[in-house]
Amino acid sequence: MKPSLFGREPALIIGAIGAALTVLASLNVPGIDAGAAAAITAFAAACIIAFTTRPVAPALFTAVIAAGVALVAEYGMNVPDGVTGALSAAVLAGFALFGIRPQVTPTSDPMPLR
Repeated sequence: MKPSLFGREPALIIGAIGAALTVLASLNVPGIDAGAAAAITAFAAACIIAFTTRPVAPALFTAVIAAGVALVAEYGMNVPDGVTGALSAAVLAGFALFGIRPQVTPTSDPMPLR
């Protein structure tokens, strides 16, 4: 039996890591504005979730929505950088917990319970 990435819950763990990185990316990133940094980080996290779970569609939907929220917050709503990161992170974490997790399973066999 081959363990999956990060054990039994790759969607939740990667979503939490991605949400934290999204907030960090939106704060004082040199060379790129906060909305773009948050969008790229959220999109990358959701794509990694799609790579480690099946079916792929819920994670890709989350990638588009999380990146879109960051871009709309940065360019459409003109809110502070911290708010942009917080919004994008909240969407990524919320979708990972309530949208992706109930619908997907790890691509490899889960680790046995001990």
